[in-house]
Amino acid sequence: MGETVRLVLGGDVMTGRGIDQILAEPGAPVLTERYVTDARDYVRLAERVSGPIPRPVGPEYPWGDTLEVMDEVPSAVRLMNLETSVTQSEDRERGKAVLYRMSPANLPVLEVAGVHVWGLANNHVLDHGRQGLLDTFGALGAAGLTTAGAGRDAEVAWAPAVVPVPGGQGRVVVLCVAHPSSGVPPQWKAGRTRAGVALVDDLSRDSAELICGRLLAASSPGDVRVVSIHWGTNWGYDVPADQRAFARRLVESGVHVVAGHSSHHARPIEVGGGGLVLHGCGDLVNDYEGIRGYEQFRGELRVLYLVTLDAATGDLGALQLVPFRTRRLRLERANAADSRWLADTLDAASRDLGTRVELARDGRLGVPVA
Repeated sequence: MGETVRLVLGGDVMTGRGIDQILAEPGAPVLTERYVTDARDYVRLAERVSGPIPRPVGPEYPWGDTLEVMDEVPSAVRLMNLETSVTQSEDRERGKAVLYRMSPANLPVLEVAGVHVWGLANNHVLDHGRQGLLDTFGALGAAGLTTAGAGRDAEVAWAPAVVPVPGGQGRVVVLCVAHPSSGVPPQWKAGRTRAGVALVDDLSRDSAELICGRLLAASSPGDVRVVSIHWGTNWGYDVPADQRAFARRLVESGVHVVAGHSSHHARPIEVGGGGLVLHGCGDLVNDYEGIRGYEQFRGELRVLYLVTLDAATGDLGALQLVPFRTRRLRLERANAADSRWLADTLDAASRDLGTRVELARDGRLGVPVA
């Protein structure tokens, strides 16, 4: 392989609720959930599990050891899914059990991560209404942060983000979309004159062609093309046949990386035809540490995906997974036992897709690429 393009991919970043409350400028803690009515209770739940959490913390605190790992590849383009509205709006989406928002004053928690594209096509970005969405655009835009997957109208929501490779040659073109299987309400779909998200109604061939057409129209020869898609259920390793077929169509049509998210843990990996499909990147930053249930999936384990692609062809050259564990609402490197568990679990889950996941000596996970 000659010249390469590097990507750093993370899953869902949920900086509302408890995360917002430990930062320097927390918003109102009032929640309308069935069992929790104060966001600070999520901090207390985490403290019961792991011990006292300092308050206030600096913007780098929730990211913990991930910042050092990301800085190892300064030329990489970073892509994550921001599953939180950035607003003080008191509007609330009726019928939704859980709503996320963070104070705009805590925006440094996003800036410090150096993410090049924040995906907004998900099932929480409009939790606090269209005013909350407009506030999110305004806050992120004022900070110079690039977004994709939501907009003031459909044309903007469906516009790919184009990122020059830092300090190198080439570009990465990113299109962010959501599918109703992740819980996105149909009324959140962006329209000709309506703000909303880039929502695909189904996983048909026509939807794949729509995505690829938008992506290719924004691309030039030699660009790396990425589709970030919010889809699927929260728990489990089974990948529905329609999702597998849809991802395969995208790769066959010229997409180099399909980065899925919505599940609360890492899901199977599929490598083939020169392309990479991450069916579920899992959560990265959130306040779930003290929440009980579904312990068998080890939701406290988080992953950063380090992807190396051939700059000329976009073909996958290498994939490395770096495991982390959340402790006191901060991400720290996973220990040897946790890394082994994650490697064994993802290897078993990915075998039917023709992919193996191996544990490396440094505690990172590797995926052999033919």
